[in-house]
Amino acid sequence: MHAFEFIRPTDSAAAMATAARAKTAQQGADARFLAGGTTLIDLMKLNVETPAQVIDINRLPLDQIEATPDGGLKIGATVRNSDLAHDARVERDYAVLSQALLSGASVQLRNMATTAGNLLQRTRCMYFRDTAMPCNKRQPGTGCPAITGSNRSLAILGTSEHCIATNPSDMCVALAALEATIHVQGPKGERAIAIGDFHLLPGDTPHKETVLEPGDLVTHVTLPPPVAGSKHVYLKLRDRASYEFALASAAVVLTISDGKVSRVRIALGGVGTKPWRSLEAETTLVGQPAKQANFRKAAETALRDARPQSENAFKIELGKRCLAHALHMAATA
Repeated sequence: MHAFEFIRPTDSAAAMATAARAKTAQQGADARFLAGGTTLIDLMKLNVETPAQVIDINRLPLDQIEATPDGGLKIGATVRNSDLAHDARVERDYAVLSQALLSGASVQLRNMATTAGNLLQRTRCMYFRDTAMPCNKRQPGTGCPAITGSNRSLAILGTSEHCIATNPSDMCVALAALEATIHVQGPKGERAIAIGDFHLLPGDTPHKETVLEPGDLVTHVTLPPPVAGSKHVYLKLRDRASYEFALASAAVVLTISDGKVSRVRIALGGVGTKPWRSLEAETTLVGQPAKQANFRKAAETALRDARPQSENAFKIELGKRCLAHALHMAATA
């Protein structure tokens, strides 16, 4: 691992001021915030991330889970994944989030990983993590060998000719279905960013993964008030039962009235370059009987724009089955 300066600021203003001196908050940033370190330290060991300064934010007061005045939930940036997954309010009102968190990584990693760190989790694409290989995400303009190479686990939605790397987060898929809001403080003040706007599609700038700017610090995430009578399911399909990333996953928040779908929120993981909310699939379902045929129709809609590569065409059918079954599980819960 390369040499770097380790900084422990005493307040948020000092942390943001230090990070604001970096040229970017994206790939290659000179300054990085450190909380759990479960992604950052790995990438520093691989020389994928080489910050000159690492800013420890663990002493900042960002580790609380609190109710909001409107009946929602406020989740601090440094809340550990294990604490969030087992919080009684999350288990009761936002079960899809608890399920998603508990399906990810290992117990040891969940005890360290944080809310904001999970939001900023980097892809597991082998070309991104191997500095001996070209990668547009790591070094813009060098190419994307994954397109013609090893791409079985990579994305089929939201891809471009420059990048097909999959967003690896389980938590963010659940947050997309819950319509979470990401709260940021930075040199330009405070911002509230809808989860759907937080992550960027690769386009021709795959090294830009989020809307964060130098000095921006994620302070907390808010969830809207829970919807009465809704059923939550997070279904994750993977090569092995634990410590494995999704080949396809689905987060579903479903409300049924008089046998028909009155409200539904759908997000997919393992198949997109960002957590993939499917508004089209939701529209297809609302007002329709909660039956398997309609669940399958919604799944067809959600995957209709898929663009598979040489090794991952199986993800289209896998994604459809995953979503249809998740909807069935929610409807029959």
